[in-house]
Amino acid sequence: MAAAIVTGLIPILRTAVDTTTTYKARTLWFGFVAVRLVVLFVTELPWFKLDTDFGCNATARDTLCTRACFNEHFDHPGVVTWNFLFILVLLSVLLMELFSAHLRASARKSSARQKGPDGQAVEVQELMMLDLHASKTTVLFYLLSVALRIAVEASFLYVLLQWNLPTMKMEPFKCEVAKCPTQMCVVRAASEKRMSIFALVSISCLVIAASCLFFLYSVMHYLCNCGGGSERVSAL
Repeated sequence: MAAAIVTGLIPILRTAVDTTTTYKARTLWFGFVAVRLVVLFVTELPWFKLDTDFGCNATARDTLCTRACFNEHFDHPGVVTWNFLFILVLLSVLLMELFSAHLRASARKSSARQKGPDGQAVEVQELMMLDLHASKTTVLFYLLSVALRIAVEASFLYVLLQWNLPTMKMEPFKCEVAKCPTQMCVVRAASEKRMSIFALVSISCLVIAASCLFFLYSVMHYLCNCGGGSERVSAL
C-alpha cells in the first residue's frame, strides 16, 4: 500500500514543483512533503505484519480469544490514520497551489486585455512569483494553508503519542476480555515499532516548528505591513 502511494504521488509532486508560479517557502513545503513521504514509507515497514507479531499464551482452541485480545489492545487505527493525515498535509500544500494557479490565470486574462503601443496584446512572462505584499487576501490564504498544516501535524502527534505509542509495550501484559480466560500477551519487535513512531514524531515536530515560524513571520512582515490592492502576480 505504501509503495502504491509513493508511486502515485511522485508524478503529482513533480508536476506541482515544475509549475511556474512560486511564493515564500514553497520549496520548503514541498521538501517536507517529500521527506514525510519517504519517512512514512520506511516507518510503516515494521507494522505490515502487526497481527502476526501479536501473540498470547493461548492454546489452539483459544485463538479466538487471542484475536479478541488483539482487537482490545489495538483499538485505534494506526497505519491507515497515518496515510490519511499525510493526504491532509498534502492537500494543505496543494491548496496554495490551486490559489496560485487561479491568480496566474487571472493575471493572464488581465494581460490579454491590455494592448501595447503597437496595438498587440502584451505577453505574460512564464516565470512568476506571488506578491504577498500586494493583497491581504493573498496573505490570509497563505496563512490559512499554513494553519491547516499545523492543525494536521498536531493531530498527527496526538495519534502517535496517545493512540499508537501506548500500545507498544516492551513487557508482556495481561489481557482480559469477556468470555475468555486471562492471558499474557506480547508484541513482537516492539522496539522497532516504537522507533518508527519516534521518527514520525520528530518529522512532525520539525514541520510544526517551521510552520509556526513562517506563520508568525508572514503575520509580522506581510499582514501588518500589507498595503491594500487587488491580488496580482508579479514577475521575478
